[in-house]
Amino acid sequence: MTDAQLRGLLLDCLKLWAVRGTVAVRDDGLVIETVDGAFIITRAPADLRPVRWFYQTPERAAAGRTARAAPSIVALLSALRNAMAGAGGDRLRVGGG
Repeated sequence: MTDAQLRGLLLDCLKLWAVRGTVAVRDDGLVIETVDGAFIITRAPADLRPVRWFYQTPERAAAGRTARAAPSIVALLSALRNAMAGAGGDRLRVGGG
């Protein structure tokens, strides 16, 4: 996934989560700016596999804690949505009732 593709995905997610923000590509990763602050995403080095991503929330940065690891894009997006208190959306239920 390129930085441009990830930026587009994150912009779509912000809309789905009803979170106002911008996404910018930087030399060291991507930054999502919201009213709560900057959420920073960086790629993990290949030697840290299975970790694929690191993300830093404004709260962790303010407390002087290191970025958290995410093993997949799904885990990264879930963690970001939770950290941003984003809307979860409707769940599809399939059943015979």
